[in-house]
Amino acid sequence: MTALAMVRRRWRALLAVFAALAVLVTPALAMRVSPMVVEMESRGSNAVARIEIQNINPGNLAFQTRIFRMEIDKEGNFTETPADDQFLVFPPQGVLPASGRQVVRLQWVGDAEPATSQAFYVSVEQLPVAFEPGAADSVGAQVQVLYNMRALVVVAPPGAKPEVKATEVKQANYQPPALPGATEKPPMQDGVEITLKNSGRRHAMMSNFGWQLEGTDREGKWLRVDISPEELNRAVGTGYVPALGERIFRVPVPGFGPGPIKLTFKQ
Repeated sequence: MTALAMVRRRWRALLAVFAALAVLVTPALAMRVSPMVVEMESRGSNAVARIEIQNINPGNLAFQTRIFRMEIDKEGNFTETPADDQFLVFPPQGVLPASGRQVVRLQWVGDAEPATSQAFYVSVEQLPVAFEPGAADSVGAQVQVLYNMRALVVVAPPGAKPEVKATEVKQANYQPPALPGATEKPPMQDGVEITLKNSGRRHAMMSNFGWQLEGTDREGKWLRVDISPEELNRAVGTGYVPALGERIFRVPVPGFGPGPIKLTFKQ
């Protein structure tokens, strides 16, 4: 087996482990929201979008929607501020029966000519529902677990385009984020750290592309790793890079040495 094949096998194995761990810690949700990523424009027909809420609970599901503006720094940390006044949402709340569905309509009513893309999320929050009369007496004390799901919504100026380039790509040993509920930090990961800069007025979703990394391994031998959009989504999510902003992404691709690494985006 070649060195390239061994690295690609290890990369896919790491992603499989991460995905399996995520499944283990993900509770059975009471609802689904789709799509989870919505791209809109500030005027025209694309200033309207729709998301669907599905109740997968055996009982009724009451929900409400709230919208927040997101400011994202290069490390992926974000701050949020209420932004319900930037959209018309219909219906803003409702009650779904078991297996019921509701399409929620979003209409942008903010600035028709924003300077750059603006990022928001629509928070779909489950509300408490009254128990059936006498249910608590028959089964003892009852506890309701209420879920909150968020869909990313990005509003861009019509005609604006992203201009993304890699300003730094290097081998890095980094600390992966801890899984929800974990009591210990995960071990250090051998991977690649990538800094992307967007000089355009429109955001970019870089996981829509395949990424090709080329460089040398620790012995100085040529090494190439191709990462598919599906693998990127598992590793870094959407790969969102804000307009006129930077993001740092760390991917668990082991095997590269300290030399220069070239990153190419593939359609």
